[in-house]
Amino acid sequence: MSTTPVPSDDAAHLLIVDDDSRIRSLLHRYLAGEGYRVSEAADAAEARRKLQTFAFDLVVLDVMMPHESGFDLMQSSLAGKDLPVIMLTALGESDNRINGLELGADDYITKPFEPRELVLRIARVLKRNATQKQWHSSVAFGEFVFDLEREELRTGETTVRLTDRERILLKTFAEQPGETIPRHQLVTEETRTSERTVDVQINRLRRKIEEDPANPRYLQTIRGVGYRLMADPRD
Repeated sequence: MSTTPVPSDDAAHLLIVDDDSRIRSLLHRYLAGEGYRVSEAADAAEARRKLQTFAFDLVVLDVMMPHESGFDLMQSSLAGKDLPVIMLTALGESDNRINGLELGADDYITKPFEPRELVLRIARVLKRNATQKQWHSSVAFGEFVFDLEREELRTGETTVRLTDRERILLKTFAEQPGETIPRHQLVTEETRTSERTVDVQINRLRRKIEEDPANPRYLQTIRGVGYRLMADPRD
């Protein structure tokens, strides 16, 4: 009698978020059979708790759920995170697909679908994300290089001293070079910061990386929105 293989400890860990228990159960069995570690959440609240407790490699997220939709969860807990998301939707309208992609989803699949198609999409997104992580292990701007793995800023052979908050901010920008990060996304409950505090921390960071902090070249202000880090183009 055949048995479902036990995923290895280093297998990718997937979170399935769907209010339909039958779909969760089906996908759990199928994806575990493909060698993935799988966790489930029946709604956005349960998903949020698990996202705070476990490290996941990808989220399979249903759009239409009671109380909070998949879009709501994307905006509140997944936006700006380096965590791939594939959205499940029964909606055929292009506006909903576009909305999901604009919120940061990596891919979408429309119900009903064959589990094998989802497996192929998961594999593709995980491979692309791993390649991007490897490629973007460091970001250069001017005379500075920020190592994302070590969370270390260097100029030549010299390490630039950063406070913990400056390190967090610079990592956030370096993970999305050239992308505008809204000010509200830089506010965290853990550090009890406000948007005004973020502005002060940005100014302090500029004094360490800008030749003229009053006219920043790299850490730019996008008026009325937030900030962005302009990195050097890659070869």
